[in-house]
Amino acid sequence: MRVLMVLAGVLPVLAGCGTSEEAADANAAAANYRPPSVTSRLDYGGQIERRFHRLDKNIDDKLSEDELPERMRRVLMRGDTNGDGSLSSDEWGALMLARFDRQDLNKDGSVTTEERVAARQSRRDARSGDQAAR
Repeated sequence: MRVLMVLAGVLPVLAGCGTSEEAADANAAAANYRPPSVTSRLDYGGQIERRFHRLDKNIDDKLSEDELPERMRRVLMRGDTNGDGSLSSDEWGALMLARFDRQDLNKDGSVTTEERVAARQSRRDARSGDQAAR
């Protein structure tokens, strides 16, 4: 008798768990969801340091062109202030903090998701404007 009562309670629940197109769409939307975030300048400084050491494959406290991802190699030319062909930890930090400051639109010492998205969009707009001028 207990088994029948348990089955009577469980079967409707299981019947409602069937997959539907709506559930699949909701799962797809949830998979692409990114929660809003706020990053302070201090936290970002720690991230800069950790990323520098993660990229420094040969552990010489310098980032050379071959250690940087392809999309970041042009950063090397901008940040190499002493002209040695590599980025020191100080040069890397100055570059990354300048990037943070460009994203901090309201200059409150933190970057929100909205500020990050707006900065990314303005870079895209500037690039497409440069390409249209060519």
